[in-house]
Amino acid sequence: MMDSYLENLLNLIKSKKNDDTSISYTAKLHSKGINEILKKIGEESSETIIAAKGDSNDELIHEIADLWFHCLILLSVKNLRVEDIIKELKSREGVSGIEEKINRKIK
Repeated sequence: MMDSYLENLLNLIKSKKNDDTSISYTAKLHSKGINEILKKIGEESSETIIAAKGDSNDELIHEIADLWFHCLILLSVKNLRVEDIIKELKSREGVSGIEEKINRKIK
């Protein structure tokens, strides 16, 4: 399943946290800390938006993959799992987005 692929990828990312930063981009980002990871997520989000406005689905797919990858690095730093995100999404099934936002403010 897709979520098991993402979970496996996240586990691979976690396993590279302490690798040599001169050869591992994943280790390098981990070593730079959360602010650098958040900066990369911001950059990738912007690139995704720009790609979505274009005509190339291939470019959009490429940018979303980059965005997801950097979000997985964030999950790694925060010691979260893909299952945590899936659980949250499942909890929203059958609830309108408007209602979900109201419920979130109440908590």
